[in-house]
Amino acid sequence: MDKRVDNTMSVVEDLSDLDLRAKAVSGVAIRFTGDSGDGMQLTGSSFTEATAIYGNDLATFPDFPAEIRAPAGSTFGVSAFQIYFGSEDVTTAGDQVDVLVAMNPAALITNVKDLAVGGLIIVDSDAFTSRNLTRAGYKSNPLEDGSLDAYRLLAIDITKQVVEVVKPHGLSHKFAVRCKNMWTLGLTMWLFDRSRDAAINGLRAKFASKPEIAEANVDALNAGHTYGETAELPTGIEVYKIPPADVTPGLYRNTTGTEAMAYGLIAGGQLAELPIVFASYPITPASGLLHTLSNQKQFDVITFQAEDEIAAVCTAIGASFAGSLGVTSSSGPGISLKGEAISLACATELPLIVINTQRGGPSTGLPTKTEQSDLNQALFGRHADTTLPVISASTSSDCFDVAIEAVRIATQFRTPVLILSDGYLANASQPWRIPDFNDIEPFAVKFEVEAAGFSPANRDPETLARVWAKPGTKGLEHRIGGIERDFETGDISYDSDNHQKMTDIRKAKIDGIAKYIPAQDVVIGNDSGKLAVVGWGSTHGAIYQGVKRCRAEGLDVSHIHVRYLWPLPLNLGELLSRFDSLLVPEMNTGQFVEVIRSRFLIDAQRLNKVSGQPFKIREIEEAIKAQLESHK
Repeated sequence: MDKRVDNTMSVVEDLSDLDLRAKAVSGVAIRFTGDSGDGMQLTGSSFTEATAIYGNDLATFPDFPAEIRAPAGSTFGVSAFQIYFGSEDVTTAGDQVDVLVAMNPAALITNVKDLAVGGLIIVDSDAFTSRNLTRAGYKSNPLEDGSLDAYRLLAIDITKQVVEVVKPHGLSHKFAVRCKNMWTLGLTMWLFDRSRDAAINGLRAKFASKPEIAEANVDALNAGHTYGETAELPTGIEVYKIPPADVTPGLYRNTTGTEAMAYGLIAGGQLAELPIVFASYPITPASGLLHTLSNQKQFDVITFQAEDEIAAVCTAIGASFAGSLGVTSSSGPGISLKGEAISLACATELPLIVINTQRGGPSTGLPTKTEQSDLNQALFGRHADTTLPVISASTSSDCFDVAIEAVRIATQFRTPVLILSDGYLANASQPWRIPDFNDIEPFAVKFEVEAAGFSPANRDPETLARVWAKPGTKGLEHRIGGIERDFETGDISYDSDNHQKMTDIRKAKIDGIAKYIPAQDVVIGNDSGKLAVVGWGSTHGAIYQGVKRCRAEGLDVSHIHVRYLWPLPLNLGELLSRFDSLLVPEMNTGQFVEVIRSRFLIDAQRLNKVSGQPFKIREIEEAIKAQLESHK
């Protein structure tokens, strides 16, 4: 979805002229929940599109069940989609939920704990049968036993109403019931004053070959909206009025981290003037990159689904040897399998992009949940003294810039570069202001073409990067491989002094990259003071808001977010030393904090979370206040 934002025009309908009870708020978090087959992701995506068009800033968090098709009504089969949207800057999908849409008892029991006191619950009362209640673990019906008295409850016989609405389309009961997510979407669009146009157009496009299904869903959507308009709803349930955000004018696209990463790789290839060969093997949650790039062949992109992880990375390395830019991706378990080949790329000193979309582990672990626990693997997970640059994305839209930067480093220094993303960034979405491609500085690759004095071991005296010659170039025939090479000639060498020299030069090349990356800055706050909260990766949004709120209370706290995890920015140690104490939130057991402690001899404090869920803003706030209190 693309939109143009013009701050000189108002896109909000004035609700004061409507006969509605409108509640003006700056932001709302809504979560759609139900069985994995209830269409909650489609519902959430459609609501997100309407919200982006309306002009609100937003962030989403799709939460998938680990089971491909869990038994209907089971708690471990619940799928959820949360969106936080508002009139101010939004950097997370929200803490407590204001509105919970629960399509069955399992969805309610697994999500009601996150609902704010006084929050609104919308449920399909038809789904609260004795069988479904028992399967979800309820001993009595929560719609009747008073256990939900702390919330506003709107129980509607949605299934019954949907079956009646779509009856003219001649659908079977099974397909008729599947339209209930659109009925619910219509109701929530009324509740938040969203336009249905984009959703209706999307349904007709999605089901163009099955018009009866498309129109049944459209009727269900309109019926839900009409219900909100005409029903006498309980006291306290009103339309929410959230003004548009004040954003920089420009062309915006609502994008996930996966999409932004794909576009960044494409842009990087264009800026380097190199074709891209993306070789991958499917694994959750990294597979989306393969799906996205496979539709972009017009940008000189070749995608290849290999038979396994090792074949994928070796294909990418071969592509780089041949003069393309090899790219491969996976999650933690797949990166382990790629490890030997990544070391081969380090030994041959070829550019290679490796993307790790981290997930909960170990092993299969929590394949659809998010984590940051592959940092140690990224930094140290290769045999021998094999280092490579590691950079991380901090937001969904930041994946675009990080991908371009990875391509720049890989091609300039002839090295593999490992990008750390995670399941949260890959699946979450936010508005992204599309940059002007002409404003991005190109870094076209220069291949060796002169035969005189050529050796595959020749290096750039400043960057120490090995020369890159396309196979088949006349007079530049050569071979490289994993066996140690002579420093001068590139021939195979088993000399011990030569191995020392080669190990040192490869390390010096990677360490020297620090001279070509930006100095570390402060995201928000002063560059010295009582406390700095230091993060990396997807913790950015929660840390930013937590620090911002604490600073609004007068607390002396700053936010530092590190993109370049290896080599570290040259000024990072000096910057960190200006603060009395450091707090490092991570979705692992404390990996980056150990890097800071060992590298700079600073006693940084850890804040760790390994639950498969991102940090809440309140968790950061509480930790900041506790840290400041303990250092009084």
